[in-house]
Amino acid sequence: MTDKNIRIVSLIPSATEIAATLGLQYAIVGRSHGCDYPPEIAHLPVCTQARLNGHADSSCIHNEVNNILLSALSIYKIKVDVLERLQPTHILTQDQCDVCAVSLPEVEKAVAQLTHTTPQIISLQPSTLRDVWGDIERVGQTFGINSVEVLENLEARVKICNRKIQGLSITEIPTVTCIESTDPLMVAAKWIPELIHLAGGQTLFSGIGQPSAHLSWDTLIGSNPDVIIFMPCRFDLQRTYQEVKLLTHRPEWEELHAFKAGRVYITNGNAYFNRPGPRLVDSVEILAEILHPDIFEYGYKGTGWQNL
Repeated sequence: MTDKNIRIVSLIPSATEIAATLGLQYAIVGRSHGCDYPPEIAHLPVCTQARLNGHADSSCIHNEVNNILLSALSIYKIKVDVLERLQPTHILTQDQCDVCAVSLPEVEKAVAQLTHTTPQIISLQPSTLRDVWGDIERVGQTFGINSVEVLENLEARVKICNRKIQGLSITEIPTVTCIESTDPLMVAAKWIPELIHLAGGQTLFSGIGQPSAHLSWDTLIGSNPDVIIFMPCRFDLQRTYQEVKLLTHRPEWEELHAFKAGRVYITNGNAYFNRPGPRLVDSVEILAEILHPDIFEYGYKGTGWQNL
């Protein structure tokens, strides 16, 4: 039986989604400024604040992030007064990317300032899909919830998707470049190569579990992938479209095979792909629709992805 006295503050969107999927939505009393799913948590008090302008273009955001880090500051601030008022018993956070969410040291520093409560910190650090399943299980165990059914359902969807592409020949498996940042140009990594493989693609430039890496235009042109998919972190479809349109003016752009074949796509990287939680399964299904439209039609087109 779950303790009805638990009070969870989630400081990262993926953890909020994990908790909600496990049936803990009722216990979430506070969230980060980036937590926007499920929609029912939108009314909750916001416990973090960004020091950068999230509405600037990729280049400005990149430079601003570097300047903040050079100043030995965290990119995100925790509102300790809000935490104090909420008196959480547990805080969900991450220890993976200081650019994506508030850092673990920042959380520990904030907790040390609290006078009325000493919440347990649960820090997630996934790099692969298996790690994400492990995080779901660990959050469940922390709150006395059996996560077996949730995990079985998620894994079953992935297996159904992967099974449908098993009969494809090597020539039917397209080479894919997933771009996480447009300026500077960077490829998506961590769990993304794994998702590409499960959806019937062959990823270029990055290995499973590896950090994102910079990509030169010469390398992109030289590799000439069959498919290019843009999935910038924190950007929805409209924002991604605005960023990518700037690249299409480059003279090399029209040389790309993916452009000539009409196989350049933009995605909602804010809702999918960059949140290591339950919706990574949706992300596999989105990729399957993109890579093999003759086999898959899940219905994500127009909301999760679209042709450039």
